[in-house]
Amino acid sequence: MTSHIPKPRFVSRLTRNTLALILAGGRGSRLMQLTQWRAKPAVPFAGKFRIIDFPLSNCINSGIRRIGVLTQYMAHPLILHIQQGWGSGRAEFGEFVELLPAQQRTGASWYSGTADAIYQNIDIIRRHDPTFVLVLAGDHVYKMDYGEMIAHHVKREADMTVGCIELPTTEASGLGVMSVNQEGRVLRFTEKPAHPESIPGRAGVALCSMGIYVFNTEFLYEQLIRDHDEPLSSHDFGKDLIPHVIDKYRIHAYSFRDVHSGVQAYWRDVGTVDAFWESNLELIGVDPELNLYDDSWPIWTYQSQLPPAKFVFDDDDRRGMAVDSMVSGGCIMSGSLIRHSLLFSNVKVHSYAKVQDSVILPNVDIARYAVIQRAVIDEGCRIPEGMTIGVDLAQDRLRFHVTDKNVVLVTPDMLGQELYRVR
Repeated sequence: MTSHIPKPRFVSRLTRNTLALILAGGRGSRLMQLTQWRAKPAVPFAGKFRIIDFPLSNCINSGIRRIGVLTQYMAHPLILHIQQGWGSGRAEFGEFVELLPAQQRTGASWYSGTADAIYQNIDIIRRHDPTFVLVLAGDHVYKMDYGEMIAHHVKREADMTVGCIELPTTEASGLGVMSVNQEGRVLRFTEKPAHPESIPGRAGVALCSMGIYVFNTEFLYEQLIRDHDEPLSSHDFGKDLIPHVIDKYRIHAYSFRDVHSGVQAYWRDVGTVDAFWESNLELIGVDPELNLYDDSWPIWTYQSQLPPAKFVFDDDDRRGMAVDSMVSGGCIMSGSLIRHSLLFSNVKVHSYAKVQDSVILPNVDIARYAVIQRAVIDEGCRIPEGMTIGVDLAQDRLRFHVTDKNVVLVTPDMLGQELYRVR
């Protein structure tokens, strides 16, 4: 079972010669108003983290210490987070996390596609002179040893390797689907197919791109320059670059599995409000797929200096308590009841208020007698006394956003509380 696992020294040599580039400039419009003032990778997740902390932590834990983060849309919260939490690399050892904002480096346009974003930073990549370039999406939640994927890339003598997740064909139509032979070489790539193709010998299971790519650096240069010079290209890896190179070069798929058990590994695209709500509440379970308590693969982040969570009052009609929940530092439950919910840092819930089946982002204040259920409350909201959310959905639709699965999204703007003024 362990014969396929590369030797640690071999992997460490490969990761040391790898430059990781994290594409973190996307808006993530399916998250609705959660991304009105922040890029999707900067959205808080799992009580104390932001989504981008997961690919960044994967890099650090994999031994990749040369990282560039490409930013564009509403980048300030993301830039601030990177500066506060990820600026401790040792330059004398060649370690860094660089911010690479869209700068019109190669012309008058901003980043116009995933491939174009990398192309506009070719001069920076050349200065770092890596053997391999690892391109990552900055908006997915998972734990992955990239060293195993790079080793797979080298052993297959590939020009490019695509990280893939296995999904039922019924769930694969929203992603890029890889068609491969028995050796894992990519034969076809179809972006968001209506009828996804199954993996050979595994009917009903599709191999879907995770938006993770390993390139031999010189090959990457060649393809980015060629794609840039193609006037009809949209300059996107999935739509343009991958379909072009499949027939001419060695493009391999790497199926993301647990290296010890061989089972499908955890990966989530928290790209909708429903998926965001579900993925956060999954963490409350007794044995969630995403283990945040794993000392062998910690998730790193900027850690605010906060006091412990506090639960006050123990009267029969006013008892501060949380049941089947996760509560972060700085929270105060003052005679309020929390059930099956996840509270981020610095949430204050006042007497007689009730919160159930909800995700409460940082710095929210919930006044007395408020009732919140099946909701996502955005950062900085001040919930007025006696307000009900998730109780009368017809009323909620008049003032908030209600999803297809009847999850209510509330932001400060919806409450008339302008945290961000543009004029």
